[in-house]
Amino acid sequence: MSEIETPRLRLRRFVIDDFDDLFRIYNDTEVMKYLSPRNKEQTQASLHKHIQHWQQHNFGMWAVIYKDNGKLIGRCGLGFLENTPEVELGYVFDKSYWNMGIGTEAATATINYGFAEAKLNRIVAIAHPENIASLRVIQKVGMKYEKNARFYNVDVVYYALNQEAWQLKQVS
Repeated sequence: MSEIETPRLRLRRFVIDDFDDLFRIYNDTEVMKYLSPRNKEQTQASLHKHIQHWQQHNFGMWAVIYKDNGKLIGRCGLGFLENTPEVELGYVFDKSYWNMGIGTEAATATINYGFAEAKLNRIVAIAHPENIASLRVIQKVGMKYEKNARFYNVDVVYYALNQEAWQLKQVS
């Protein structure tokens, strides 16, 4: 499956031509406050990594397209948590689309793909404790707090959801 549609979004794999849109988002200091902004070389490396990850693992970061205007407004998807075998949910969106439920909509679709299509057993998410918006998304998609941790040289809160809890949520 190379695309997912939600009511407002189209999630598709990244292509090289997405560089300018991705750089616009990654270079915005407000958007990247908790992730650190990226220059052109770092954005190019990230874009190549997103494309390669899909080829190697059958999951990865989706380019998030807002269906009303066809714009690439962010990324949401799955990748390996730093120095672990665990699969992490990650997302970042253009600030023009904040506070609209876009993060939750994209994250829900991503988690559904992770469990139903990629057959993952567990998905984790981390966030800076002060990143309230990100924490809300993590909690809304059903992830539960497990611990405080340190990843990417930052103190974070660590949440997780397993396949069994996700399946129970689908039934209710």
